[in-house]
This record gives sequence, C-alpha cells and structure tokens, in this order.
Amino acid sequence: MATPTTAARGQQPREGERRVVSNIVRGSIGNLIEWYDWYAYTAFSVYFASVFFPSGDQTAQLLNTAAVFAVGFLMRPIGGWVLGRYADRRGRRAALTLSVTLMAAGSLIVALTPSYGSIGVAAPVLLVAARLLQGLSVGGEYSTSATYMSEVASPGRRGYYSSFQYVTLIAGQLTALGLQIVLQQLLSAAQMEAWGWRVAFVVGAAGAVVVLWLRRGMDESESFERAAEEVEKGGKSEQGQSGPARGSLRLLLSYPRQCLTVVGLTMGGTLFFYTYTTYLQKFMVNTSGIAKPTAAWINFFALLVFVVLQPVVGLLSDRVGRRPLLIAFGVLGTVVVVPSLTLLSHTSDPVYAFLLMVVPLAVSSLYTSISAVVKAELFPTSIRALGVGLPYALTVAVFGGTAEYVALWFKNAGHENWYFFYVTACVLVSLLVYIRMRETSDASPLDEDASRSRG
Repeated sequence: MATPTTAARGQQPREGERRVVSNIVRGSIGNLIEWYDWYAYTAFSVYFASVFFPSGDQTAQLLNTAAVFAVGFLMRPIGGWVLGRYADRRGRRAALTLSVTLMAAGSLIVALTPSYGSIGVAAPVLLVAARLLQGLSVGGEYSTSATYMSEVASPGRRGYYSSFQYVTLIAGQLTALGLQIVLQQLLSAAQMEAWGWRVAFVVGAAGAVVVLWLRRGMDESESFERAAEEVEKGGKSEQGQSGPARGSLRLLLSYPRQCLTVVGLTMGGTLFFYTYTTYLQKFMVNTSGIAKPTAAWINFFALLVFVVLQPVVGLLSDRVGRRPLLIAFGVLGTVVVVPSLTLLSHTSDPVYAFLLMVVPLAVSSLYTSISAVVKAELFPTSIRALGVGLPYALTVAVFGGTAEYVALWFKNAGHENWYFFYVTACVLVSLLVYIRMRETSDASPLDEDASRSRG
C-alpha cells in the first residue's frame, strides 16, 4: 500500500496536470470565440457584400469586402504591440480579457450597422471601423494566447498543448461555417442577404460575454508571476530597473535574430493558411462555379479534418522536434499550391474539390500546429508576448491579410493563376528560413523558466 507521502506525491502531479488542462480549456474557448468573430466576416461576406457595396458585379463587391478584410489586418501589428506590451507588463490573463472585449464590440457594430441604402457611405465607414477594432483585438489575442498556452503547458508537452491554439482558431471558423450552413437551411437566399447574415455577429457578441466570465477564473502563468516578483524583489519600478523595461520596443530590438526568424517562418505559412481557409470558399464560388451552400459544406468537412490533425502533429513535434516538421511543410507547400488550385479552378465536383482542399490543409498542419510554440520558444518571459505578437502581426498583415485582395486582384486583371505562383514563392522563402533556423524545442527560454520553477 502506498504511504500517505507517496500518495501525496502522486496526487500533486495529477492535480497540476488537471490545472494545466483547465487553463488550456479556458484560454482555448476564448480563442475560439475571438476567431469565430473574425472569420464570420469572411464566411458571410458572400451575403452582405451587396449590402455595404451595392454597385458593381460579384467580383467587384467581393473585392471591396476583401479590401476591408485587409484593412482589419493592418491593425493587427498595433494590437500585437499594444496588447503584447500590456501582457508583458500587466499579465497574460488581463490582456486576454481585454482582447475578447474589443472583439465583441466590433462584432456588435457589424451586426447593427444599417445598409448602404439606408445611411449611405456611413455604412462602409462603420464596417471599416468595426474591422479595425477586431484587428486590434486579434493582433493581441494571438500573441497573448500563444504566450499563455506555452507558459502554462507541461514541459515536454508544449507542442501538444500549444497546438490547441490552432484547434480553437479553426474551430472558430468551423463554428462560423456551421452557423452559415444552418441558416442556409432555415432561410431563403433573399433572407440571408437581407438580415440573416447579421445573426452570426450577434452570436459572436453574446459568446464573448461567456468568455469574459471564463477568463476571470484562469490562473496567471507562473513564468509571468515569477518575472514580476523578481522586479519587486529588486526594489525597482518598471521604469527604474536597469536596462530596457519589460514589454518595451527597446527590449524587443535587442532580439533582432529572433524577430527576423518570426517574420521568415510566418511569411509562407500564413499566406498558405489564408489561401486554403478564408479565400478558398470564395474561390470555389467565384471561379469553380460551385454553389454557395455546397462550398460551405466542402469547407466545413475539410476544416474538420484539419482540426483533428493539429494535436496529432503537435504531439509529434514534442518527439521529433519543430524544425523537421517546418521543413516538411516548406517542401510540400512549394509543390502542392499550383497543381491543387489549377485543378480546383476546373472542377465543380464536390468530392474532388474536397480532396483538393483537404490535402493542402494537411500540409499546412505541419506549420499551423506548432507555429505558436516555436515563436514563444524564441523569447524570454520579459518580452515574450510582444516578441511573438509584433513581428508576427506585421508579417500576417502584409501577406495573410492581403491574400484575398491579391487573389481577387489577379482574377480581376485576368491572370488568376499568377496568384498560385505568388503563394509558392512565399512558401519557398520560408523554407529557406526553416533550413537555417535552430531547433527551438531544445534548451529554449521556456525550459529555463521551467527549471527555475522546479528549483
């Protein structure tokens, strides 16, 4: 029979693991709502494009909504800076709560904004304002949640636990698509275009209220608390401590190699991801000629497979390392883009279209499942949220946020296939970075945090 001391020792790890899971779940659900709100825009834009931009053909209307989508991405670097700085100074939990509040406000504005026919140019102006607010939120959410989930994860299982950031990110898109499918079954096309699309944004705003309550019960990460205690023990304020202050741009600039690595590894991965998620539904409708409801179903099931792959690949990265998986993504990504999009542009068969979507998404999982933890493993606690957030958000704004607009611009110019080669070139650049970068899972700053905690 185990002695009380032995039992207590066995209970402590189990209790700690349960707490880790609880924090991951609370953080993940908030991440899901954040990304649901973000993706509801692109999922329902095929219905509300004419409401805010009534003139022109379907491609012109989608081009306008894609431009607004890209504008929202321009706020992500500001969000990564402002909320990343806030997270490094005031805590991960406080920043995560603030980010979901901003997202809810943006969704409510979209839901309540009248049409162009009712208030004229004020309608697209309010739409842009809402997306700017949501861009600010998402810019901070990604960096802070990536930081938080990597810091609270058990050592040796960070790849697995951190993969749930993309599980919930994609689940947010699945939820938006699922609601779209339900509404398509319940409402006519005319009703969807008139008011049905607004339901999605009301749901997002309501979901944020639940998330606010859940995130109040999250533990602050031990890494942040320990760093804050070290500042207090030194008897100095943030402004008075020697060297740059936590979460400052000056401190971030002392890590140039890490920042450039984040930019390089993100460039191809984010463009590839947004091409095969947010843009592909429009591509199926506007190029392949697949009906809107059918395209929604194809996207739903392909993304469902994509979700399942995230923790599997994340767990694999804990065993073989991050770098081999990133290199595999770079190699396969450069090969698959042109043939998959070319074949998809010439088919309206749903099963074939599903396969042409799910295979590239499987390739993308080699990047998405571990991208957050790789970035977090590059930086120490004092600058981790800002270090993950700002260079990442800048890169996503330039390449991911403009993906739809660039693709539609090429189509409008009569050279749609040029976009395929553009994506391939960006993935190739990232592959060169993956080959040259060091393995981040070995002796990362997060491992140093864990060693100090055990000591």
